[in-house]
Amino acid sequence: MENSKCISFFMPAGEINDLQSIIFELEKNSLVDKIFLMGNLPDSEKRISEKASFANVPSFRTTEGIQAIANLSGTHYTAIYTKTLPLKLGAYALERMVQVAENTGAGMVYADHFQMKGDELCPMPVIDYQDGSLRDDFNFGSLLLFRTDELKKAAGRMNVYYDHAGLYDLRLKVSQNNRLFRIPEFLYTEMETDTRKSGEKMFDYVDPKNRDVQIEMEKACTQHLKDIGGWLAPKFREVSFAEGEFPVEASVIIPVRNRIKTIEDAIRSVFTQKTSFTFNLIVVDNHSADGTTQLLEKLSQEDDRLIHVIPGRKDLGIGGCWNEGVFHEQCGKFAIQLDSDDLYIDDLVIQRIVDAFYEQQCAMVVGSYQMVNFKLEEIPPGLIDHKEWTPDNGRNNALRINGLGAPRAFHTPVLRSIRLPNVSYGEDYAVALNISRYYQIGRIYEPLYLCRRWDENTDASLSIEKQNAHNVYKDRVRTIELWARMRLNG
Repeated sequence: MENSKCISFFMPAGEINDLQSIIFELEKNSLVDKIFLMGNLPDSEKRISEKASFANVPSFRTTEGIQAIANLSGTHYTAIYTKTLPLKLGAYALERMVQVAENTGAGMVYADHFQMKGDELCPMPVIDYQDGSLRDDFNFGSLLLFRTDELKKAAGRMNVYYDHAGLYDLRLKVSQNNRLFRIPEFLYTEMETDTRKSGEKMFDYVDPKNRDVQIEMEKACTQHLKDIGGWLAPKFREVSFAEGEFPVEASVIIPVRNRIKTIEDAIRSVFTQKTSFTFNLIVVDNHSADGTTQLLEKLSQEDDRLIHVIPGRKDLGIGGCWNEGVFHEQCGKFAIQLDSDDLYIDDLVIQRIVDAFYEQQCAMVVGSYQMVNFKLEEIPPGLIDHKEWTPDNGRNNALRINGLGAPRAFHTPVLRSIRLPNVSYGEDYAVALNISRYYQIGRIYEPLYLCRRWDENTDASLSIEKQNAHNVYKDRVRTIELWARMRLNG
């Protein structure tokens, strides 16, 4: 390493008693030149030790804070620790991060780590960054090491001042000309304070309390897409609703596997729908073994609008089951989603969705839903309405967020031309991104169905490995879509 003191280390001030052990450890490291505790204290209290001092730096989440960090750092690398809780570095952790940064030429490196949850030390692997890793909540862990020259260049191009999106804007700008490189080694230990299950965290980005944050994140991501040629102007293909002949106007499609506890509620919420047109219900039963199949046979005898389909193959995920329904000869002009756990909120949902297709001239409609428990009692965050979707910029912002809302409905000829990927997570998001590349997506902001959250939901409580697998897949879907849009733009 060309400079034995090559790191400026920044971290939030927090309680000084909690920081003493971190400061002591960093001071012993020959790579660390200066330690900056970000806060606002009188000048007389700034100096702590020879290496450590308070710096008049606002939060790193602000543009002002990032630019202050860039101005203060005079070393080859800049480390930012994003938590105020204790950090314990692994043996030669900073040395390894610098070594990898030197070897790869990356603009930023980050690493797997451990988390202390109570008295338990839990491995927390993170995932590799892709071009489509545009989520503002992408998990890098809490210790980031930037090449200072690239940090300064990026900070110099940050000409929109954010209160929340500063660090997000920085890493997007650094990523435009540099790799963001993951080190698959456990290099430090942090504390974890958010003990919620995965299913309880997944809707944070649409919580109304976070609306101001989301507006800033969208703005930063939109500018990034413009910078790299992935932004799409609000110009859309027309949809021809006269295309093709269909046996009914609309079909509700429900893929199901082993949902004996909830499927009847879902089906009866379809049976009670009132419409000015004909519709049917296609239930694709993916070889259930808990009595669901027998129940569906009974319900299909009760109402001939229910078409019970058992696929001939056994390698289908949810997306593959959807394709079975969409390509069924009895599928209508519009294919409308309902999950086997959920139920429509009233008897006019199908009518409102179909009306929205004609009124908004779109190839896909996305509604809103109410979060409830198994007993159908409302639970936080309540209404999920995805108001971040706007007609002008929704399809660009869709590359940043992790979902587009529900229930989803499709113009069948368009969906048949694309098809859903044969997976059981993210299949709806993948096809929606593809559709939005060319077509307008309509929106209904009133709740259309009750989304049950209970222990048997597939995403209720996921292991870190399963969460990572899901996020890698959605990032890959975003990468595919981003590259397609860049090619479209020429």
